[in-house]
Amino acid sequence: MTVHFIGAGPGAADLLTVRAVRLLAESAVCLYAGTYIGTDVLEHCGPDTQLVDTQHLNLDAITGHLVQATREGKDVARLCSGDPSVYSAVAEQARRLDAAGVPWDITPGVPAYAATAALVRRELTVPEVAQSVVLTRAHQDSTAMPSGEALAGFAATGATLVLHLAIRHTRRIAGELAAAYGSDCPVVVGSRVTQPDELVLRGTLADIADQVDAAGLRQAAVIIVGWALEAEGFTDSHLYRSRYGDPGSAPRV
Repeated sequence: MTVHFIGAGPGAADLLTVRAVRLLAESAVCLYAGTYIGTDVLEHCGPDTQLVDTQHLNLDAITGHLVQATREGKDVARLCSGDPSVYSAVAEQARRLDAAGVPWDITPGVPAYAATAALVRRELTVPEVAQSVVLTRAHQDSTAMPSGEALAGFAATGATLVLHLAIRHTRRIAGELAAAYGSDCPVVVGSRVTQPDELVLRGTLADIADQVDAAGLRQAAVIIVGWALEAEGFTDSHLYRSRYGDPGSAPRV
């Protein structure tokens, strides 16, 4: 029996992968965080699936459910909001499953920052404007950041920044980033994107904190910072330049 870590995406039930939907239907047990995952996503589970809301459980209790279910001969779906590759605590859970000898795998999901970029119809990597995306977070309310991963260092590159777990520190972060990007640098905040109560804020480093405070955002939001969000007049990517001479020309056959 296997524990399947499944990316539930940003919230919309139709943004799960085909594989994720199949695994949810086949798993006898599903653990999910009720704070972030709605009932419409859980409708992909089978009618007899045992549902366990983990929002009030600690890591050991969650792992205990995973191990117990597999020892009872059951496959388990462990739903993670967004994509399991970032800020999902999969590493901590997988380490415990390995110690218990429990097989596990991962099914990716749509990350919240990608869904937010789609809603505002922007590419985060624009030729000659920004060709890198940095995924990072605030650290005041969680574990310390590794040495060398200072926010100012990332900002100095001019890359598009995606900040998770940072919405409660928007004002301080905006002030820090303004020194590198300029106070007029565009910012997008996506809260519970693709869900019925989604909210997208657009502003600059100068005014985004006021917008966040006015909206009362405290969790489940991602902050995207960078000039790619409003880039105009940029060059075309080399990917679409003709390989056969003049633009639009076709190879001879």
